[in-house]
Amino acid sequence: MSNSLKKATFAGGCFWCMVEPFDRRPGIESIVSGYTGGHTTNPTYEEVCSNETGHLEAVQITYDPEIFPYSQLLEVFWQQIDPTDDGGQFNDRGESYKPAIFYHDQHQQELATQSKKVVEEQNLFQKPIVVDIREAATFWPAEESHQDYYKKNALHYKMYKKGSGRKAFIEQYWGNDHHKKNLQENLNDMQYKVTQEDATEPAFRNEYWDHEEDGIYVDIVSGEPLFSSTDKYDAGCGWPSFTKPIAPLEEILDTSHGMRRLEVRSGHADSHLGHVFDDGPQETGGARYCINSAALKFIPKDRLDENGYGKYKLLFE
Repeated sequence: MSNSLKKATFAGGCFWCMVEPFDRRPGIESIVSGYTGGHTTNPTYEEVCSNETGHLEAVQITYDPEIFPYSQLLEVFWQQIDPTDDGGQFNDRGESYKPAIFYHDQHQQELATQSKKVVEEQNLFQKPIVVDIREAATFWPAEESHQDYYKKNALHYKMYKKGSGRKAFIEQYWGNDHHKKNLQENLNDMQYKVTQEDATEPAFRNEYWDHEEDGIYVDIVSGEPLFSSTDKYDAGCGWPSFTKPIAPLEEILDTSHGMRRLEVRSGHADSHLGHVFDDGPQETGGARYCINSAALKFIPKDRLDENGYGKYKLLFE
């Protein structure tokens, strides 16, 4: 591990749901699901779920603080949990599902304590904030079947996140007007209308429709990687077109304007990106992801490392 990389450990209930929010963010090197805080060695999933080991389900994140600082990790953490519930999280009950922040040094402890105070002062909740802030203990990686669960079992994961009540809670308390106001201040008019109001930019009059440089395209809102230039092609439609995304995206039936189309949205930020059609190159599966340039930010291949996307260099090897 590079000397510039650090570790952060968070417990937020079911660890399946604590990987996706951090994954694919710039500066995030790896995320491991596991168990920590208890009194047994090499615990299994069944043992931890018995609530007799003292361990909590948690994720351990290896990150570059110069690209994605710990304060931003904390912000993401708080927006995934019910910070008033120390009996579990959502439908998952018991000690192993309690939320907690495990600090690795004094600086993390100070920032975690400060962030908890900020959440308390926001007065979003009727009940007190009960998230523990603890010194990091031995972290035991979970079984391979639990690693990257949201990728390996995408459909079940989405159903679970919704069925547990987590998705609705996040939307109610964290997907608020304050977020929209920040976006209006940081995006230009077209970027905001496309990503937040489902608008479509003019064909042939947008930044990337004929862009050919090697690199990746990320969400203008969240920075999550979306597409690679290796999958980009000229579809003749006047918008950037790709045969596939880098990672799974949200696809929603869109019946507006008298048509039946599949809308494409980003996973983290829920940004409107464009639509996917079935008239793409048959040799690559037939999909054509028709995407608005205004929803994208381009990261050149030779600047992937400095922008925290170094692991995506594999796409060009």
